[in-house]
Amino acid sequence: MQKVLFITYFWPPSGKATLHWPLKIIKHLPGYGWQPLVLTADEDTFSSKDESLLKEVDPDLKIFKARALEPFGIYRRLLGKKKDTPLTASETISKTNRSLRHRLAVWIRMNLFIPDARIGWYWNAVRKGKQILKSENIKAIVSIGPPHTTLLVGKKLSAIADIPHIPVFIDPWVDISYYQDFKRSKFTLTIDRRLERSVLEKAARIVFVTNSMKEDYERRYPHIQSKSHVLYWGYDEEAFSTYISKILDGPEILLHAGNIYDHQNPKMLWTTLRREIDKGRNLTIVFVGTVGPGIRQSIQDAGLSERTVYKGFLPYKQMIEEISTASYLLVCASEKRHVPGKLFEYLRSGKPILAFGDGNEEVQRILEETHAGMIFPLMSDGKEFFEQLQRFQTDLNSVKRFDRKEIAGSLAKIFDEIVSA
Repeated sequence: MQKVLFITYFWPPSGKATLHWPLKIIKHLPGYGWQPLVLTADEDTFSSKDESLLKEVDPDLKIFKARALEPFGIYRRLLGKKKDTPLTASETISKTNRSLRHRLAVWIRMNLFIPDARIGWYWNAVRKGKQILKSENIKAIVSIGPPHTTLLVGKKLSAIADIPHIPVFIDPWVDISYYQDFKRSKFTLTIDRRLERSVLEKAARIVFVTNSMKEDYERRYPHIQSKSHVLYWGYDEEAFSTYISKILDGPEILLHAGNIYDHQNPKMLWTTLRREIDKGRNLTIVFVGTVGPGIRQSIQDAGLSERTVYKGFLPYKQMIEEISTASYLLVCASEKRHVPGKLFEYLRSGKPILAFGDGNEEVQRILEETHAGMIFPLMSDGKEFFEQLQRFQTDLNSVKRFDRKEIAGSLAKIFDEIVSA
């Protein structure tokens, strides 16, 4: 069995959603003739912890850790927070917080940490990676971004050992969605673009988790067309092995799972929900994950505070349980090159999906092909969703092509191609 090194910053017990792709892909790769090894950070001090994910890790899997140097302690001090005070993703990039300390912290994050706030891990990761390459007969390297620092680590180790490198783009790099509306200097952008270009040029193959992102990168970098692939984010079929969709007594539940930022705020939807409630509909809104302060304010302004439940971060299995009890599932696909990871769990649940996003043709196509729901422009009120609920009957046979076991098989084929080339 040939060996492949995965470089992923996030790993259990981190609860970061980004780790689910490598975690589940790695589990299935030995069935396709590839033995994975993992290089990760020693600790993720930002994300919430999900200890239950440790049970998903094969005890025989070799895991190597390099010390992480994260700037979030500095950020806490800038904001006057205590050392162990939790931070949330929506808080650290909030635009509603206009305090000087917060704006300074955001400016530093956007302009001095290139390509991202985990760049401090780079040198330790490269050092640890060199040790791995000396002791293990690695045939290919896979790096998962974001953080895109991991892609730089993969490129460097590939060059050192002359081993093919496959960067995986979960999100775009230089123009990732949460950078929008934040000012980055020309100098910062120039460096960041050069780093992005260098990874793409040196890569043996490139994996994107959406077709729209692949097409966007190919427009900007035409030379990568022959080595680019799409492997969707997908879902874990095993997580649904005991899944039962539940109809509970009480209100209809509109659930949003995962982080939702202020730039993803479907402001007119809250008005629609208020109107539905005033007409007699018994509706409750539930958020699992962090919620931007601007969205909370919009919900309050619509008079929905008493109808809204904020559950915060929940372990993955509890999140699936929340999905099972929901009536409808909300997703905001505001980045048109992005298919939110949670969409695939939503699809597998069979529940009607209410999506918002400007110009996101890929999410629209997936929803139409699976008969699972509707997508509206971000500033639409979405009222047609509630008028046409009866037409949404998810085709689970169509959904199962997104099972990560199938995706792992496609990745293994890429490994076979580049090693035999």
